[in-house]
Amino acid sequence: MVSVPFSARKRECTSEFLGTYLLVLFGAGSVVISSALGSTVALLFVAGVFGGTVAVVIFLLGKYSGAHINPAVTIAHALVKRIRMEQILPYLLFQGLGAIVAAFTLRIFFLNRPIFPADLGATELAPGVVPILGITYEAIGTFLLCSAALIATFYVRSRVTQSALVGGTLFVLILLLGNLTGASFNPARSIGPALSSEHWSNLYVYLTGPFLGALLSAIPFRLIERRRAIRDT
Repeated sequence: MVSVPFSARKRECTSEFLGTYLLVLFGAGSVVISSALGSTVALLFVAGVFGGTVAVVIFLLGKYSGAHINPAVTIAHALVKRIRMEQILPYLLFQGLGAIVAAFTLRIFFLNRPIFPADLGATELAPGVVPILGITYEAIGTFLLCSAALIATFYVRSRVTQSALVGGTLFVLILLLGNLTGASFNPARSIGPALSSEHWSNLYVYLTGPFLGALLSAIPFRLIERRRAIRDT
């Protein structure tokens, strides 16, 4: 019998696809809509939509896949051995696919409407923010976001609290860094709109920074687990 790739993980793959689709659809969509708002109101609106979407997705889909909806979060979980190696590729693939489909959905909705920007919510650096600084900001933000996700995984049992912790962390980070880098902290979130809008400016910043932040976030958790294992032996 011929097996369909990833058929053994249909539930997890569907969860990651749908969760990332919703994140990019509503999150990047809020960036597009916010172009008609004042800067302060726009930032609050975008932060609220992103944080709220993440919280809802974790609450609804977390029991199926953990609701990573972010390649950086998946890498962080893999580094601390909270997901198996064979789960990494399916998670990354379906997160990317969900982001791309969502971004092209936004293209259908907005691209031919002249009052909306053509970049369709793509992340870009603010004037004066050089790429190395952008990578640093994205790495710091991703470190904090992945740390919140790992804390939720390791130490929080309530799905409501997990949702509030991760969604609230993203909300605050967007308020702090949104005007500097667009506050991606998520390669899939940046790749999707970049593909649909052909807006590639400094895309490598949004790949390098988040993966560096994911790597750094795993270090303290590995040390904690190693000490716990030594203590229990």
